[in-house]
Amino acid sequence: MYSPVRLRSLRRQGPDIRTEGICSRGTDVTDPSPDTGAKARAPLGADDPATVIVFGNEKGGSGKSTGSMHVTVALLRLGFKVGSIDLDMRQWTLTRYLSNRAGTMKNDGISMPMPVHVFLSRSDKPNRKEAEAEDRQRFEAVLKKLRAESDFVVIDCPGTDTYVGRLATGYADKLVTPLNDSFVDLDMLANVDGKTGEIIKPSVYSEMVWEARKQKAARDGGTLDWIVMRNRLSSLAARNKQEMERVVGLLAKRIGFRVAPGFSERVIFRELFLRGLTMLDVFEIGDSGKPQLSHVAARQEVRGLLNSLQLPNRVPTPHSSEPNDEAVEAPPVMGDKGHEE
Repeated sequence: MYSPVRLRSLRRQGPDIRTEGICSRGTDVTDPSPDTGAKARAPLGADDPATVIVFGNEKGGSGKSTGSMHVTVALLRLGFKVGSIDLDMRQWTLTRYLSNRAGTMKNDGISMPMPVHVFLSRSDKPNRKEAEAEDRQRFEAVLKKLRAESDFVVIDCPGTDTYVGRLATGYADKLVTPLNDSFVDLDMLANVDGKTGEIIKPSVYSEMVWEARKQKAARDGGTLDWIVMRNRLSSLAARNKQEMERVVGLLAKRIGFRVAPGFSERVIFRELFLRGLTMLDVFEIGDSGKPQLSHVAARQEVRGLLNSLQLPNRVPTPHSSEPNDEAVEAPPVMGDKGHEE
């Protein structure tokens, strides 16, 4: 079984933190979207629990891990303390992404911000109920710790239906569902009539989110803000793109989610994984060579996504601005000896 490297917790904070390409006007993550008219709230502080951002979609290849990584790094570069959890117990894509990032820092002798990262392994209990109980116990323990110590917690869910994925959705303050510009992917959210293009009924994932909303309201009286992130959009004004926009707009009103701009179909997003970089890193470290217009546009897409989340106003939790060599390990699976570097 693949065991990720022990990730170093490297944090940066300072006067230049807001000039590194997050918001074009030097504003912070708390700015409401211009079309919402949302009023600013009193800033949250270190004593307030972290905001939980879950990237979830039971369709693989939609861009959950890429979105998770970019939002995590964006928040880190704004000076916030961020925890991240990888729930993909088979591939650990976000964990591998961060492992590649740690390797790039070591090999190139550079410093980049890193979250406090935890990955979970699947329970080895033979009984389903016992395995689910163990997964719940471990997940809730990790989440409780990260919420108490961080400003934001970003969770990357697997691209399939799992117990722990449903559990995490019920704890989300912000649920981000990346959606490729295809009716194949939209079928996870709703069944659409092929002749009329009208919505027949919400599909399996929408029903799961509805149940998660009820669980969250019953547990702590909280609300789940669901954002569907239209991803890998083509620059061409194709009929499929127009139909997708129409149906997604109707579905948003029917089942209650907001639509946010995602990432266009760009090669640069695929190339960043092996070095653990995001579009917010390449300009600073000069890894992309001479900046191109497409790189600038891609970075602006990241900014747009972050602003669309409408995250709460909060004061960053003070933390070390110097590189910290302390390794952050995932908690061992019950009965496991742990993971070594």
